[in-house]
Amino acid sequence: MKEPTLNAEPAVQRRLLDLQDLDLQLDQVAHKRASLPEHQALKELIAEKSVVDRELVTADTEVSDLQREQKKADSDVEQVRQRKARNQQRIDSGQVTSPRDLENLQHEIGSLDRRISDLEDAELEVMEKLEAAEAVQTDLRTRAEAFAGRQAELETTRDAALKELDEQRAELGDKRSTVAAELPEPLLAQYQRLRERNGGIGAAPLVGKRCMGCRMELAPSDLNTIKAAAPDAVLRCEECGRILVRTSESAV
Repeated sequence: MKEPTLNAEPAVQRRLLDLQDLDLQLDQVAHKRASLPEHQALKELIAEKSVVDRELVTADTEVSDLQREQKKADSDVEQVRQRKARNQQRIDSGQVTSPRDLENLQHEIGSLDRRISDLEDAELEVMEKLEAAEAVQTDLRTRAEAFAGRQAELETTRDAALKELDEQRAELGDKRSTVAAELPEPLLAQYQRLRERNGGIGAAPLVGKRCMGCRMELAPSDLNTIKAAAPDAVLRCEECGRILVRTSESAV
């Protein structure tokens, strides 16, 4: 449906250009707000940090398991040593008088010595694994702490930038409200529709023979139409459809 023909005083139409300028500034603020380098840096950092956090959970679990395994290995060695010590004590105290029993105890002590050697080897292997796992755990914790520190720095910088941009947006928003209140509702509504349809620009000045919205130079016939139009007629660019505002720089 064709939009109705509108009329507005030249000064009011020129005020529409002020509104357009404020809207462009608001768009720029919104773009800056969305494209702060801290956003991307935080996104990448959080992705890297999540990997380290998962690896740290795995490392913590491995260290915990190995610590339990080492305690068990220590306990196993200690139990066998105690048993050997008891047997040796029985021999040394002369409690065992039977040659057969004495031979059995001595044989068992030999077996216990071999068992202790095997258990100590296993214990040493667990200790080495635990030491390596703890080194990995320490490195991952250091990296996780560094990530957390960097994240805090980026968030602080981002929040400061957002605060400044939000203050600019609020100030521009107040100015826009003041200008918008001076415009007739039909003109404001038409401008807003055209702005949404044309990449954020709903009104543009005619500079010389050129529409500054689409940067196209108007045909002579269109310029003649503009020259013949009443001063309060709200004009549209024949090329892009935007509201075309006559100014002192217009060649009409």
